[in-house]
Amino acid sequence: MYINFWYPVCLSDEINEGSKKATILGMDFVAFRDHEGVAHCLSNVCVHRGGSLANGICHEDGTIACPYHGWRYNGQGKCTKIPSLGPDAKIPNRAKVDSYPVIERYNIVFAFLGDLPEDERPSLYEIEEYEAEGWRANQTTIIDIDYNYERSIENGLDPAHNEFVHPTHGFSGARNDYKVNPTKITKVDRGADFEQLFDAAPPLDEETYGETARKSDGELTVWGGYRGPNTLITQIHTKKDSNWFHQYFFEQPINEFKTKIFFVNMRNWLMEENLDEMIMGRNMEVVNQDIEVLDNLRPVLTPPTLTKEIFVPADLIIGEYRSSLEDFTKKGYKIDVKKMKETQHQTAYAIPSPARRKEKSWVLDPVPLVKSK
Repeated sequence: MYINFWYPVCLSDEINEGSKKATILGMDFVAFRDHEGVAHCLSNVCVHRGGSLANGICHEDGTIACPYHGWRYNGQGKCTKIPSLGPDAKIPNRAKVDSYPVIERYNIVFAFLGDLPEDERPSLYEIEEYEAEGWRANQTTIIDIDYNYERSIENGLDPAHNEFVHPTHGFSGARNDYKVNPTKITKVDRGADFEQLFDAAPPLDEETYGETARKSDGELTVWGGYRGPNTLITQIHTKKDSNWFHQYFFEQPINEFKTKIFFVNMRNWLMEENLDEMIMGRNMEVVNQDIEVLDNLRPVLTPPTLTKEIFVPADLIIGEYRSSLEDFTKKGYKIDVKKMKETQHQTAYAIPSPARRKEKSWVLDPVPLVKSK
């Protein structure tokens, strides 16, 4: 798990009436709106005696109060009131929690969980066609899975699994001429894009997809890629100029073994609102086919070296993803999960926020990181 990337925290409407607790990267955060409706994300641990801010009350002055002793924190993480000290009391400089940059897009509250200054941060992935004319988005959907997010990302990048995992995407290896074409990969900042040509894709069910659906076997091109450790892009073009599905998966690693996926599905055909449910149902059928396989992968976590698996040319984009993870480790972004687990019952950690680059005197220790090489 890695700091210094954008992570989905919750859906935007989940904090319209109060706060929302989220566990990300093995640590707890709280999202809430201030009195002007602006979303904020803070480390969830009150620095007084360790109370959970998410269990407290959001006040009209834009603060959130710890339920234990009423300490109030504003959106910048500064404590503004300590009731036991009485009115107009001076607040200690150390009375603050980490506050993280927030962006709301696609009905999702994203937080940048790390301490990089703004000019060094990666951009939140932009879905260019979102709200564009000629495109329709399904309601952003949350998918809960009981396996590691890296396994999930790699599955979405994998061009060879569709033939065998998804009956509507291939022929289960029955064709003697089946072979995965070479993957075209383009490296980008903190990620990579790919282009994959499938020689023989099955026709689409006309009863489900209408008369404009592809009616015969034929070539199918898929574009996709990843950004950072946790954002997956898949763009499926069933015809050359139309009948496109663009899918975006913003993954929230809860811990090493659980993940919450925020799924945005775009399309430029079948635009009627009454088709939303059918299309999402079809998507979830495909997702559940993946889950059935990934639930049973061993080892549960990605092997530490490529020598523990046999890679073939069809795995090239997955190798690129693992190479990116290694680069993030070299930059010092990787959380030392082993050390964190050994000490977590006595130490409350926080992901360091950008303010730690400018301010001193923090109560919570920064999460331990693997030393950069």
